[in-house]
Amino acid sequence: MKFTKMHGCGNDYVYVSLFDEEVPNPEKTSIEVSDRHFGIGSDGLIMIGPSDVADFRMHMYNADGSRGKMCGNGIRCVAKFVYDKKMTDKEVITVETDAGIKTLELNVKDGVCETIKVDMGAPILTPSEIPVKFDGERMVAESVVVDGKSYEMTAVSMGNPHCIIFVDDVKPLNLIQDGPAFEKNPIFPEGVNTEFIHVISRNEIDMRVWERGSGETFACGTGACASVVASVLNGKCDESVKVHLLGGDLDIVYDRDKNTVFMTGPATIVFEGEI
Repeated sequence: MKFTKMHGCGNDYVYVSLFDEEVPNPEKTSIEVSDRHFGIGSDGLIMIGPSDVADFRMHMYNADGSRGKMCGNGIRCVAKFVYDKKMTDKEVITVETDAGIKTLELNVKDGVCETIKVDMGAPILTPSEIPVKFDGERMVAESVVVDGKSYEMTAVSMGNPHCIIFVDDVKPLNLIQDGPAFEKNPIFPEGVNTEFIHVISRNEIDMRVWERGSGETFACGTGACASVVASVLNGKCDESVKVHLLGGDLDIVYDRDKNTVFMTGPATIVFEGEI
């Protein structure tokens, strides 16, 4: 199987073109290639194939073999993959995901895609659609107890469920302990990605993330979007925010007039190989 390893702000996946390869058991394959000791090493597997409704189709699997609906860093790498490999010459493309069709604008220089702007669509705030077990219309700054500790939580979906926790400093957090407690909490019937964020200013935040099925990752695109939405809803940030992640920065704009979130960031090829 030929593959390309790519990352967006350190959020790395193994990419395979279904136009050239067959992956009969992607759940098992994702587990095997993601292993950082006995495999290639990644946060999961992303396969790129044809679509009846968009230019391309993205199939995403987490490191534990579970299916992922959407990946913000991953979809930017899909755009770079198809452009740099001359599978398209379009600088605006559509990609079908399990969370709907996304439109991507490619910033191309000297024939190479460098950064990508993604229209991530409208944030989902209705608890039953996130999903989270909560009786109100929105779960914004609600007190919850997780693993015996009290937190103020905001829940948002950007195709994946997210809970956002505001903290004074992200550096000393023990995500190996706290992350699974949120991911497996019964109020999230499908699990959850958890973003711990520190607001630096009205236009800048620090973020660490525990992703369901993958653990702590260097970056999470949908999580960065959800964190900015939560920061705006809580009155802590303006609509345009730079998000500092362990692996790099993402520029997020929550356009409330259009009710959509735009994410701009890099995509990088690490290496290509055959396994």
